Amino acid sequence: MADDGEQVTEYMLTTVDNPFDPFTRFDEWFAYDSFMGYHTPSLLDRIAKVSDEMSEPDQALAIQEAIDEIVEENVSGMWRKVSKSSTKIPKPEEV
Repeated sequence: MADDGEQVTEYMLTTVDNPFDPFTRFDEWFAYDSFMGYHTPSLLDRIAKVSDEMSEPDQALAIQEAIDEIVEENVSGMWRKVSKSSTKIPKPEEV
């Protein structure tokens, strides 16, 4: 775990067309993701190799590795990795 002096960047997986910030507007982000049929959290759950026996830092690392794998194998071009500082998404014209 990071000490108080270390800055840690948080990452999440989203789709290129989801207009909502998954960090600050998760409920809207999740509703849009589900409505569109992407089910991003379920995809991440299938790919991430985590268990209750793992420490929290190890679980976080496994989730980050799964996000990287999904983005790397991104055949459809739908997935992207966003950080807390890079999630400024333009307002949707119509949501």
